[in-house]
Amino acid sequence: MDNPKPSDNTEALENAQNALKTLLTQHESMMLATINEDGSPLASYAPFVVDSDKNFYVFVSLLSHHTKNLLQAKQASIMLIADETDTSQIFARSRLTFMCDAEELARDSDAWQAAAEHYDKRFSKMFGLLRNLADFKMFKLVPQDGTLVVGFGQAYTLYGDTLDQLTLRRE
Repeated sequence: MDNPKPSDNTEALENAQNALKTLLTQHESMMLATINEDGSPLASYAPFVVDSDKNFYVFVSLLSHHTKNLLQAKQASIMLIADETDTSQIFARSRLTFMCDAEELARDSDAWQAAAEHYDKRFSKMFGLLRNLADFKMFKLVPQDGTLVVGFGQAYTLYGDTLDQLTLRRE
């Protein structure tokens, strides 16, 4: 996508940037939407970590339908959303969504090790119990486009190399 014009309202843009940072740093799990072989959608959730390039990682079991869907379709939509108890208007909860390409990481790869370090830092006790289970797979979810909504009339398209720049959506 070409770089769109940044939003003109500096204060609104700063508030949106703060909301983006909050959603990325204060959530430990994401809503995960995948599709199965016949094209049917599946909504689920998974704990995640994110790297400095805004790639997301999920460590999920083959016993879960979403894992099989990620292996087959190699794509997902993800969402981070403000808790209902932290929002003043249920119809305008702050949320961040991305369409992602999904790539399984081989356990013996440097990429798997790097993602595992992030998981160990964030979920040390539980990840320590799960990391060696053979049915668990690590996926890298690479965002292709994103949208941030912080209220009525405050929907932003994310752009830039790490999808961290915002422009107000007009349509």
